Formats: sequence, structure tokens, C-alpha cells
Amino acid sequence: MVRNKIYGGFSKRIIFKFSILALAIYLIFSMISLQSELVEQRKVLSQRQKQISELRVSNEELKSLLKNGSQKELVERAARDKLDFVYINEEIYEDIKGN
Repeated sequence: MVRNKIYGGFSKRIIFKFSILALAIYLIFSMISLQSELVEQRKVLSQRQKQISELRVSNEELKSLLKNGSQKELVERAARDKLDFVYINEEIYEDIKGN
């Protein structure tokens, strides 16, 4: 009977320590995975903020074009930019240097 009490207490302590260790390992891996996800989401956020700033600049250009230009100029610019249209005898040069 004395022997059961000794081994029973010893067994409970080992199980308790093992469960604390398992919990600590789980929490460490959870923190690591959350940290990596946070880094990825920050990259996405910076890309989205860059897109927003580019779209704001584009919107400002379009607003100024609407305000200062005629409808013909607006249609011509949209046709050039979006559809790559040109006049019949117009020559287009592209910079192949990449600068």
C-alpha cells in the first residue's frame, strides 16, 4: 500500500510535467507560425498601400484631365493608354534600353 502511494504520486508528477512541457512546445510553435504569418501580412499590406498610392496618383491625373481637357482629349488619351491606338501616319518609338 505504501508502495502504491509512492508510485502514484511519482506518476502524477511525471504526467503533470509532461503536459506542461507539451503545452509549452505547442505555444512556442504557435507563436512562430503567427510571427511568420504576421511578416507575410505586412508584405501584403505594403503592396496594397503602394497600389493605393499609385491609384490615387492616377485618379488625380484623370481628375485634372477631366477638369482641364476636353472630352476629345480624354477619349484620345484613354484610347492611347488602354487600347494602344495611334493615328494612321503616326510613328511610335519604344525605348528598349530599359532606363
